[in-house]
Amino acid sequence: MNIVFGVTLISVLGVASVTPAFPELTRVLGVNQEDAAWLISAFTIPGLLFTPLVGLLSDRYGRRWVLIPCLFLFGAAGGACFFARGFGTLVTLRFLQGIGSAPLNVLNAALIGDLFKGDDRPAAMGYNTSMIGVGTALYPALGGLLAMVGWNYPFLLALLALPVGAWAYLGLEEGKRFPAGSPSAGRPSLRAGLTGKGIPLLLFATMMAFVIQFGGFITFLPFFLESGYGATPLTIGMISAVMSIAGAVTSSRAGWLSARFSRRSLVTAAFAMYGFALLFLLRAPGCCGMLIPAALFGMGQGINIPNLLTALTDRAPEENRAVVLSLNSLSLRLGQTLGPPLFGAIFASRGVEAVFTAGAVLAAAMAVVIFTFLGEGEKA
Repeated sequence: MNIVFGVTLISVLGVASVTPAFPELTRVLGVNQEDAAWLISAFTIPGLLFTPLVGLLSDRYGRRWVLIPCLFLFGAAGGACFFARGFGTLVTLRFLQGIGSAPLNVLNAALIGDLFKGDDRPAAMGYNTSMIGVGTALYPALGGLLAMVGWNYPFLLALLALPVGAWAYLGLEEGKRFPAGSPSAGRPSLRAGLTGKGIPLLLFATMMAFVIQFGGFITFLPFFLESGYGATPLTIGMISAVMSIAGAVTSSRAGWLSARFSRRSLVTAAFAMYGFALLFLLRAPGCCGMLIPAALFGMGQGINIPNLLTALTDRAPEENRAVVLSLNSLSLRLGQTLGPPLFGAIFASRGVEAVFTAGAVLAAAMAVVIFTFLGEGEKA
């Protein structure tokens, strides 16, 4: 399980650790500030292109066959960014690093599904999700410290993927994917992966969770804090970190929560928490009061993500587990991509308060949909 946690920490390293270097990077390389967005897009586009293929290959040939080469590619291409002296070279290396990153979020969840059963599975998913929160809270600060030495130093953090890859090569044992002669062997497919009851709804819920998070919360909260309260970048970063920390702490208790409540109840409550957090932003007593809705939103994510992953893992046919989780990763990326422009249109026409109100309404609607249409099922 420690190997899975290591893969998870690498999976969230690629963006969070390097963005603090962007201002200095654009000055040194002589490019416009808006061009820095290509360093993120080049890294994330391979996830949209290759994630379903990764799921198919993993289900067909095994997790190690895909995971280990991708970890080495992530580390080698990311570390090579340190030596780049042209922006075009840097974007190309980021694209290669993104290919290595594409399967990591899929395979760590698939390995948990393979290695854990019953009540142990949601607890493992929760601890794994808490590692994501730890990484997203830690990496910006670490990258910022390295960026004070030089714009290219944060890229050296990608080299951490190399020892994790060696660790996986030496320590990860998964055995044969299927028993000899199994009728399921060698037949993973995208279509078959969607046949499980409730899987399309769960994939939609994942997408909407990240539409709300990235569109209704993360993207426009800094503007609201700066214009309404005169918050500094440090204050904005601290409030965002509270969200990540609250999510990490809550997800670490996923096993305890799932032993007492059904998945439907937990996912419904999570969307309701998003809505309350967004409405509270509009009535928070001062800038420090923003810590409360930030923590509430993070708690919602800490409940939602491990339970959605566990529900998908349980409902997916075993021979298509990575396929289903790859579709979930694709849904997540779609939510991250669609949320900002969707709420950006609301921001442009109605202002920032309308963004939070619309996000709260969307969250409430999703809570109703989940409670109405997701089967009650067993305890998570």
